[in-house]
Amino acid sequence: MSTEIVTISRLGAQGDGIAQTEAGPVYAPFTLPGETVALAVNKAQGTLISLKEVSPERVEPPCRHFGPEGVNGTCGGCSLQHASDALYHTFKRNLVIDALKSKGLTPHVAPLIVARPGERRRAVFTARRTEKELLLGYNQAQSHHIVAISECPITSPGIVSRLATIRKIASVMASTAEPFRITVLETATGLDLAFEGIKLNDRQRRAAVEAVLSERGIARLSLNGEVIVEPVKPTIDFGGVTVSPPPGAFTQATRPAEEAMARLVLDHIGKAKRVADLFAGIGTFALRLARTARVHAVEGEDRALKALDFAARNTQGLKPVTVEKRDLFRRPMMAQELKAFDAVVFDPPRAGAEAQCHELARSGVKKIAAVSCNPVTLARDLSILVTAGYRITSVTPIDQFLWSAHVETVATVEK
Repeated sequence: MSTEIVTISRLGAQGDGIAQTEAGPVYAPFTLPGETVALAVNKAQGTLISLKEVSPERVEPPCRHFGPEGVNGTCGGCSLQHASDALYHTFKRNLVIDALKSKGLTPHVAPLIVARPGERRRAVFTARRTEKELLLGYNQAQSHHIVAISECPITSPGIVSRLATIRKIASVMASTAEPFRITVLETATGLDLAFEGIKLNDRQRRAAVEAVLSERGIARLSLNGEVIVEPVKPTIDFGGVTVSPPPGAFTQATRPAEEAMARLVLDHIGKAKRVADLFAGIGTFALRLARTARVHAVEGEDRALKALDFAARNTQGLKPVTVEKRDLFRRPMMAQELKAFDAVVFDPPRAGAEAQCHELARSGVKKIAAVSCNPVTLARDLSILVTAGYRITSVTPIDQFLWSAHVETVATVEK
């Protein structure tokens, strides 16, 4: 390891500053373009020692757990709290522009739909029992060290205000020093706590039930997908349709981002009469689309599909919604099947929808809305469609993972 003074030239895809040195690029968290910094360098990784020249785009981080001087270590939840809004928003938009450009695609990319503090309704905490206390927080970046948090400016007040309650319930359930995960979802009826990675004996189970029932604001407690206690069914709203998600279900991290994505999708689909929603999850788009169109929702996760189906069957005023359990990675909907639809929506995991897009390209479906959490795989998927004669009509980046290097995108495509 050596100490070097370098100048940061740009931000990398993970939000780290990059300095070009004779030995190659060095990646330095918590630095900004234009800054001259002293780094402890180990191969391509730099650890910030001090700032020699400070960028005018540097701002005071709003959270005391952030940065190299964070309390008890650096919380790994955020990477860019030290950047001004202007620099940060440009960085996020450029993630999408650069990914598209790498595939030879140069559509206009709309300004970033920004995220605000306190919007995150879903958070994943790491917890572990120690001899003195129960640690609850986030893992330090590239580490198993848990940074215990007492605040979190990105997360909703409804979650932050109940950190002590979550810690109390976790203390009852943890019997070893092994770390475990808690997914917390803020729903209309209270917090949904989904624990993973621990085992309960009968005594602990009873104690956990008592702990939940003694606290207000907890809708459900589950462990490894099994409901332990459910004082009230947790519910979320998709455009006026009430859905009860299964334990630990995927939802969009913030409601404002979800509503922005839905608005872009619905505006593009327009008056289509038959729509396929692929990778439909618990119905984020399908149930909204069903207000005006017949929808076929395809999803590989059984519990998510059942939640979507139950909500559709028990909501008046919707067009017919059919559901199909199908692994679209292994068995994508074929071009001949897709010809029955006027429009298609797809919202895959980070791996994207490469196999499905090859079938879409052959189908001739008139309108497609692509939703993605990974600009790199989105660019790959869009290039497949463009090669087949589709035209990208809009690309909109959406921020719902505030101060991170993750960005959502909605792209609309027409034949």
